[in-house]
Amino acid sequence: MNKKIDRNYLEIFSLSELNETKNPSNEFVLELIDPPNFQLNKFFYKEIGKNHRWVDRLIWNDKEWIEYTTNNSVKTYILKKENDLVGYFELIFHRDKNETEIAYLGLLQDYHNKKLGSFLLSSAIKKSFLENSKRVWVHTCSLDHKNALKNYLSRGMKIFKTETISI
Repeated sequence: MNKKIDRNYLEIFSLSELNETKNPSNEFVLELIDPPNFQLNKFFYKEIGKNHRWVDRLIWNDKEWIEYTTNNSVKTYILKKENDLVGYFELIFHRDKNETEIAYLGLLQDYHNKKLGSFLLSSAIKKSFLENSKRVWVHTCSLDHKNALKNYLSRGMKIFKTETISI
């Protein structure tokens, strides 16, 4: 059985266009994973993705995860509350085009509906522009969290492409 999925591609071109959301509490700390730790990326991908049909990387072996996370074009940030993991985002820097793709972004289920998604997205966009990107883009689909598209639009991103796909 085929299911129709709506996919939206969004972009933003400068930090001045960002409708930034500040950290809702100093209990939450954003950290760059350096050195990279593929186990963290794998954990977040599986835990967050299980509710949104993230399946592409489920077939990756550890070597593929390591190659991805140690690539100089990839940076992973995690959001923590003390020692608890809260959420993450992965940025892929396309240096040849001077742009950044927000590859994955999400919160663990226990941290939904606490204004952390808007803070996480604001942080991802800000970190991208601090790396001298001229454009930050992302895609989201109707399988993602129900507030995902609204969050992207509220932060100042604009839709530049839409499509409907069958899965």
